[in-house]
Amino acid sequence: MKIDLNVDMGESFGMYTLGDDAGFMPLISSSNVACGFHAGDPCAMRRTVLLAGEHGTAVGAHPGLPDLQGFGRRTMDIAMDELYCDLIYQIGALQGFLHASGMRLHHVKPHGKLYGMAHLRQDVAKTLCTAIRDLDGTPFLYCMKKGVLAEIADQFGIPTVFEIYSDLDYDRDGNLVITRHHAAHAPADVAARVLRMVRDNKVTTTAGSDIAISGSSICVHSDSANGVAIVTAIRKVLGENGYAIEAPA
Repeated sequence: MKIDLNVDMGESFGMYTLGDDAGFMPLISSSNVACGFHAGDPCAMRRTVLLAGEHGTAVGAHPGLPDLQGFGRRTMDIAMDELYCDLIYQIGALQGFLHASGMRLHHVKPHGKLYGMAHLRQDVAKTLCTAIRDLDGTPFLYCMKKGVLAEIADQFGIPTVFEIYSDLDYDRDGNLVITRHHAAHAPADVAARVLRMVRDNKVTTTAGSDIAISGSSICVHSDSANGVAIVTAIRKVLGENGYAIEAPA
C-alpha cells in the first residue's frame, strides 16, 4: 500500500516566483525539477535540489520544450536531433547540481507538451529514451500507461513509473486535457478523485463517463492556485485509507 506523490517544482525564474516549493517539499516523496527551458533557471535548480536534500525527497529532471513564454505547453515543430541536444543539456544540468550536492537523479519526467508528444509520437518517445539511456545511471521514467512511450522505454530497458493526475481532467479516450493555466480545485474533491483512482482504478472523464486508470505515482502541479492545500488533502485521505507516501526505489 505504497504510492508516490510528485510535484513539478523549481519553476521560478530570475526575479519571478512561481509555486510554493518550500510548502510542497515536506509533503511529497518526489520532485520534478524544471531545467530552464520551459521554466526555472540555474539558481532555482540548485535551490530546489538543496531543499529536496533537506527533506529526503527524490529528485527528477523535468525537461521541456524551449518555450519560456508558453511555459512549455505549446506544440512545437522541432527536429529530433535538436530535441536530443535539448534533453541532454537540461537533464545533464540537473545531474550537475545533484552531483555537487551528493545526490543522484531519481527519474526523468518530460514536461507539458513534450510529455504529450512523447506519448503520441514514436520519434519523440525514442529520442527521449535515447537521451535517458545515453546519460549516466538508469533513472526511472515517469509517464502514463496509455500511449507509445512506456512500450518504447521498455525496449530501451528504462524502468517506468506510471502516473495518474490529480488536478488535470481526462477526456473520453483517457488523454490528459492540457491547459495553459491550472485553475483552483476544491481540495476535498480532488482527494476523493485520487482515492477512487488509486483504490478503484476509475476516473470520470470530461464526457461524464468512467474509464479505467492505473498508476503508482500521483502528480500535482505547483502552479495550481491552491496546490499545497490539494497535496495536504490527498496525503490525509490516502493516510486514512492505509497508503504510505514513498518514492519508487
